[in-house]
Amino acid sequence: MIARIWHGWTKRTDAKTYENMLRDEIFPSIAARNIKGYRGAELFIREDDNETEFVTLLRFDSMDPVKEFAGADKTKPVIFPGVEKLLTRMEPARHYRIAIAREL
Repeated sequence: MIARIWHGWTKRTDAKTYENMLRDEIFPSIAARNIKGYRGAELFIREDDNETEFVTLLRFDSMDPVKEFAGADKTKPVIFPGVEKLLTRMEPARHYRIAIAREL
């Protein structure tokens, strides 16, 4: 299992708008692509004094579905229309092998 992790930041005033876009538009549109091997998404949010950090974690069976999702440059962030104006900065996506995952 592969975790694709991406970090992006917004101004605090834009954070709720971006969170709503992720929940209501972006994550559902990723699922609607029906990429074989895509296993879901999680969103982590950390508020700071002047900005809000968003961390997305997308789970895939292997790197093949990651490439289908992200394209040839798998580290390039996949930014949906309307989002770039909300982001103040972002990092390349990173990919990790999930070695242990336990749920209770």
